[in-house]
Amino acid sequence: MASPFPLPILFLLFLSIPFSSAKLNVDYYKKTCPDFNRIVTEQVFNKQSTSPTTAPGILRLFFHDCISGGCDASLLVTSTAYNPHAERDSESNLSLSGDAFDIIQKIKNALELACPGVVSCSDIIAQATRDLVKMVGGPYYNVRLGRKDSLISDGSRIESNLPNQYMNMDQIIEKFTSKGLTIKEMVALTGAHTIGFTHCKEFSNRIFNFSKTTEVDPTMHPKLAAGLRKICQNYTHDPTMAAFNDVRSPGKFDNAFFQNVLKGVVLMSSDAILASDPRTRPIVELYAKDEQAFFHDFAKAMEKLSVHGVKTGKKGEVRSRCDQFNHIPASA
Repeated sequence: MASPFPLPILFLLFLSIPFSSAKLNVDYYKKTCPDFNRIVTEQVFNKQSTSPTTAPGILRLFFHDCISGGCDASLLVTSTAYNPHAERDSESNLSLSGDAFDIIQKIKNALELACPGVVSCSDIIAQATRDLVKMVGGPYYNVRLGRKDSLISDGSRIESNLPNQYMNMDQIIEKFTSKGLTIKEMVALTGAHTIGFTHCKEFSNRIFNFSKTTEVDPTMHPKLAAGLRKICQNYTHDPTMAAFNDVRSPGKFDNAFFQNVLKGVVLMSSDAILASDPRTRPIVELYAKDEQAFFHDFAKAMEKLSVHGVKTGKKGEVRSRCDQFNHIPASA
């Protein structure tokens, strides 16, 4: 059957696909590691069943890794004398969940027994994240595989790539659009805050000494603010103090986060301003009333983000251990 596109158009369509991600496919390990899917699924089920913080933890780790230089597991590398400022030890990554690192290591250990030297740590992150999202009620989406692990891990690039709760909407949008993501995809990805928790220090500015005229951010629901002030009253002495992102259904991946945004029942100011900015409010309203629309867009955005800046071929390696390079970097 003849193609509906003229050859020049087909050529342009081919050029529009990022070359590195075009090499990835969902059946990458079909022959080299046929038990890949089963092993990841089993490990994810066992870990999430005993440690419910694993799903939100790995979602956050996945985002931090992908948004800062690409989905290449550079975040998993620990600092050494040869590489003293790895991404894992940057300030924004110090609060990443220990359960997230643990599940990646468990999967890696199991895969090294089944098919040594075959599966990259970056593919483990991508696949495990999808499986965990699905396990807690979120949408299923395809994960293209074949990533290689980064040969560098530079902590100095983290802060400049990650959005944070002190930015205005223009700054937040720029962080996402600079990676090729749309505003709608940004809002959908922010919906990941429907699970997990946030440490008090990340939103303390909204509940303590907000301004000269008010202690609390007036855009926050008064009952939520009062509750948070009690929970977080000693956060300066105990940095582990935290609150659920979604007080209604903290362990279930659903659209409650967007309903909360519209009611002022969210923790961080970067989430709260989604309701006030005319570029994002209509999207929030859509997702708040239509969970399937959110699931559809979240799945598409995750597929897109998961191939951002991937390394293939000789641009990366398959690490034998996820927390260290196979060899000392040449620049060391």
